[in-house]
Amino acid sequence: MAKILFITGPTASGKTARAVSLARRLDGEIISADSRQIYRGMDLGTGKDLDEYGDTPYHLIDIAPAGYKYNLYEYLRDFDRARHDIESRGKFPIVCGGTGLYVESALKGLHLPEVPSNEALRSQLEGKSLEELTGILADMKTLHNSTDVDTAKRAIRAIEIETYYREHPDAAQNAQPTPLTDALTIGVDIPRDLRRKRISDRLHARIKAGMIDEVKSLINSGISPDDLIYYGLEYKFITMHVIGQLSFYEMVAALEIAIHQFAKRQMTWFRGMERRGFPIHWLPWDLDDETFTEEVIKLLGHE
Repeated sequence: MAKILFITGPTASGKTARAVSLARRLDGEIISADSRQIYRGMDLGTGKDLDEYGDTPYHLIDIAPAGYKYNLYEYLRDFDRARHDIESRGKFPIVCGGTGLYVESALKGLHLPEVPSNEALRSQLEGKSLEELTGILADMKTLHNSTDVDTAKRAIRAIEIETYYREHPDAAQNAQPTPLTDALTIGVDIPRDLRRKRISDRLHARIKAGMIDEVKSLINSGISPDDLIYYGLEYKFITMHVIGQLSFYEMVAALEIAIHQFAKRQMTWFRGMERRGFPIHWLPWDLDDETFTEEVIKLLGHE
């Protein structure tokens, strides 16, 4: 019988609503596995949709200020704390999100040492193009996915982490994973054409809802444009528009393409997870709530 449930899938597949329905059925609480919903004030651009949760408790959303560089080490630390907290109160943990790196690392039971900043290395890498930085990183490790190296700052941080592991082999050795054996992973399966339509519709709805004003507000609060661009996708392209580097129409067109590419990379990651020994049970996105929930209950072995 599984003791923790993961609900994942590409952006715009309706994961949150499924997780909330299951939490209500299983007396559960939700742990986010979204790398950008961590940040306060970044609401429309990250698609938090907090109204969907109702009275369902959630964890690892709005836990860091915008502008902060939250990392995988911190996520795994906070994930373990959240799971322990939920279980200590007799509740059922449900992990929900589409950041494949977070989902797989949690399932893998990965434990990472905290990697300090390396100012000398950062100075050495400063000024290099994203292509050059990605090439350096590819020489150091196998790149399964480019989601977390889509800006120069992210690539430099990734190189910094790999360099630390090479210089501190004991730390890397201590990070050996202990895979979760009590987890069930459900994927919300949505056809590509429908996914693309939902992404486009959602993007235009969020722009109308004030996503540009959200970015302006973050900049006016003192967060630098470079820090917002670091987060990629909506914050990258809307910031570029706000500071005059892109027209409105250029921004919308580039952002729409980028989100479609991001969803494709997500699916590539999930297929890779399955090849790497992490099975995902895919259920159709358009099942009614009751049927979807019952299917998951069966797979969990909670009947």
